[in-house]
Amino acid sequence: MAFSKIKRRAKIKRSIRKKISGTTQVPRLSVFRSNKQIYAQLIDDTKGVTLVAASSYKNKAAEKGNKTDQAVVVGKEIAGKAVKAGVETVVFDRNGYLYHGRVKALADSAREGGLKF
Repeated sequence: MAFSKIKRRAKIKRSIRKKISGTTQVPRLSVFRSNKQIYAQLIDDTKGVTLVAASSYKNKAAEKGNKTDQAVVVGKEIAGKAVKAGVETVVFDRNGYLYHGRVKALADSAREGGLKF
């Protein structure tokens, strides 16, 4: 039986979330990718709280360039906010997406910004 794209991603997402979880010291960097925008959050799963968030939505710096360039800007922004909040190490949650393209660009720029994962 063939899965639809949404069901396939949900299955992958569940298997990823079984293995990783964010804490206050080491939060989870979750990435959401829509057709037009990209979003990133640092989440403390023990409290169920978003510590820091960044997105390309209504972001002046991310308006220029293609979607991969927007992901790079968002990655640098989330890294900068995380370092200000005192977070250095995170666990990366690709949220069921392939580690490729925009997701990889965001992760690489977050690493350049000072995050370790």
